[in-house]
Amino acid sequence: MSIFEQRESEIRAYCRVYPAVFDTASNARQTDENGKEYIDFFAGAGVLNFGHNNERMKQAVIEYLQRNGVTHSLDMHTRAKRHFMERFSRIILEPRQMSHKMQFMGPTGTNAVEAALKLARRATGRHDIVAFHHGFHGMTLGSLACTANQYFRGAAGIPLTHVSHTAFGAEGATADTAMQALKLLEESYRDGSSGVTAPAAFLVETVQAEGGVNIADKTWLRALASLAKSVGALLIVDDIQAGMGRTGSFFSFDDYGIEPDIICLAKGLGGLGTPIAMNLVKPDYDRHWSPGEHTGTFRGQCLSFVAGSEALSYFEDSYLMAEVKEKEAIMQSVLGSLGAYETIEIRGKGMLYGVDVGNGERAKTIVSRCFDAGLLVSACGSGGRVIKLIPPLTTPEADLKAGLAILVAVTQDVLQEAA
Repeated sequence: MSIFEQRESEIRAYCRVYPAVFDTASNARQTDENGKEYIDFFAGAGVLNFGHNNERMKQAVIEYLQRNGVTHSLDMHTRAKRHFMERFSRIILEPRQMSHKMQFMGPTGTNAVEAALKLARRATGRHDIVAFHHGFHGMTLGSLACTANQYFRGAAGIPLTHVSHTAFGAEGATADTAMQALKLLEESYRDGSSGVTAPAAFLVETVQAEGGVNIADKTWLRALASLAKSVGALLIVDDIQAGMGRTGSFFSFDDYGIEPDIICLAKGLGGLGTPIAMNLVKPDYDRHWSPGEHTGTFRGQCLSFVAGSEALSYFEDSYLMAEVKEKEAIMQSVLGSLGAYETIEIRGKGMLYGVDVGNGERAKTIVSRCFDAGLLVSACGSGGRVIKLIPPLTTPEADLKAGLAILVAVTQDVLQEAA
């Protein structure tokens, strides 16, 4: 560990949670340099939806490299990019009758959010954005302004302006409060003497993953979409962590009945773990760009196009999404055993689940002991009190059950010690 401690920046984070030197990985397991195996319910914070070293994607990339395929292309045309775009259009957009254009900016999710904010402001001529309590959208200044977490915001060094935050309409008790907040916003926008003007956009996650696995109430999200349309603001859905099949369909909002103007994608989009970020933009708004106004050195990362094209094959039929539904039922059933504890709340959708243990120190202990027992999980939400489970969608059932058993046993032990 000495080189990491001596030479790597103090900014390092996850390596402090998982104090091991990892060496190999396959599907839902990682192995450290000492040969210890870990079941991976972290999966690169949602990057590895299809597991570590997915064989189909790995072979596609190997073949591409062996024939000297272009690896870096900025926004020039390549066969790899064309193949990805054609497949994405045919498999994802056309069945949903979506006319959206694809904008590549690379290399990561915060870049997608930055581009979406910039375009919304350009298209509407307005400055302000409305984001939501507990939302997470990235670490660069524009997306950080939309992120609610004070710890992250505190590192900015300058005021984070032109963004206001309001209540997120999560399923359950908070939905009514958030709906009232939405109605108050609507009244303010329509009152010429309120001093409040309509925003350029509303930026929202269907599932707030980093925010504590908070799932948007359908009625509330539809009301938000209606409000955005009525006041001429864009609806931007950040589907960076919850998309790519994570919730049981390609988009996390597929069953919500909304039509976002911009959809931000990254993480699992590249399939194998190589970087890619893409916005889907309705043509009426995309036309506000002029060539080269928003660039990115790695927007033409062809290895991601190759692996991402293979990832799309999982959505050509319903097999994987049906499997996700089956695994969701397993997660609900096993985690349900923790429901006997009054201090615990379970919430989730698809294969994205949160175990709210009500206390950040308690969650930290659980994460640490799970690591010792061979399971990788992370903490999120207010004060880090929610244990987030985000295993690969391809996790074998045996590994899923084994990992859940570790989590339940560790959590029960920690709760009993605290009693």
